[in-house]
Amino acid sequence: MTRTKTAANGEGSIYKRADGKWAAALVVEDPETGERKRRVLYGRTRTEARQKLRAAQDRAEQDLPITDTRATLGEWTEKWITTTLEASDRRQSTRDLYATIARRYIGEDPIARRTLDKLKPSDIEAFLLRMRNTPKDPESEDPDPAPKYSSSTIRTTYTVLRAILDGAKRDGLIARNPAEAVKRPAVERTEARYLTISEARALMHASKGSRYHHAVVLIAHTGLRRGEALALRWDDVDLDAENPAIRVRGTLARSRGRLTVTTPKTAQSIRTVPLAPDAVDALRAQRTAQKRDRLKAANVWTDTDFVFTTASGEPVDPRNLYRVVQVAARAVGLEHVGVHALRHTAATLMLEGGVNIKAVSSLLGHSSVAITGDVYAHVTDHTARAAMATLSGALGERTA
Repeated sequence: MTRTKTAANGEGSIYKRADGKWAAALVVEDPETGERKRRVLYGRTRTEARQKLRAAQDRAEQDLPITDTRATLGEWTEKWITTTLEASDRRQSTRDLYATIARRYIGEDPIARRTLDKLKPSDIEAFLLRMRNTPKDPESEDPDPAPKYSSSTIRTTYTVLRAILDGAKRDGLIARNPAEAVKRPAVERTEARYLTISEARALMHASKGSRYHHAVVLIAHTGLRRGEALALRWDDVDLDAENPAIRVRGTLARSRGRLTVTTPKTAQSIRTVPLAPDAVDALRAQRTAQKRDRLKAANVWTDTDFVFTTASGEPVDPRNLYRVVQVAARAVGLEHVGVHALRHTAATLMLEGGVNIKAVSSLLGHSSVAITGDVYAHVTDHTARAAMATLSGALGERTA
């Protein structure tokens, strides 16, 4: 194997490999760490290898990565999904969501055709603006049509794009992540959908007769998330203690066609929730109903220890509980009500009843009291006004 210096100062060399390919090698200094590394570029001919070496030397002098950066964002995105994302320690449901967003929103937009080395912050801002201005109904004549993408979807898309470009930077494809210079999109705060006491009672009554009525009652009386309720096992339930309670240790969700129980995202989600008498009654009735199911199913029964199960003992698909709540809600004239509305209702009623916001936050499994205050601002604002009215009444006559 022969080596030929391309420059008198020895910055790089070209040689022919045993397999016939030409290689160009040079030592470069990482602009961020200062570490010196040997990099090798390949070409089909000596001329091609020399051209790549000279281009690499020019980029190195500008403190730019020497790697060929002609790959498009779309090409890199697909590689990022199958390697970096798949190898990450994110929950499977999060990996699935990020892959869907990357392919559907980023991969199908014109920005995907931009080469990584040409991608600028303004390109990303234009991309986010396109998402924001895309109408839900392209044929609508409304001068202010409803947007196709919610502010939270746009924000999550930005998060995914920034992670994709972080991967490109780590692999030396770009020197800087252009998304870092773009302000993270804000999420418009929307008031959580919650029910009045009479509406909640009507919905629970309408769900009677359905297989998952007891789950509806439990969520309404505890504020559990849907996945948390369906992940409960009988080992997590203590109905005979002086203070009955359940231990929330996981969440059940469908991922890649399978129902799996995963550990909650935050430590605060792992918690003990006390049970009121109505919730205790619902769980006792569920245990009795499950025993009947087991006898009826006989050899077909699968003993999973889940509190809420199908007729054969399998875990419940969260979508089926959602359907039960929707059917019950429509039966009593309520629209746009899902399982999460029961959680919001429980939280709202507790806060309106004067329960300390820190205690409510703990019962809900929020990662911080700030999140509880933000989600339930409509209640805390009302509580603040009531507090001022109480203060005014205590002070007595007007002094102004």
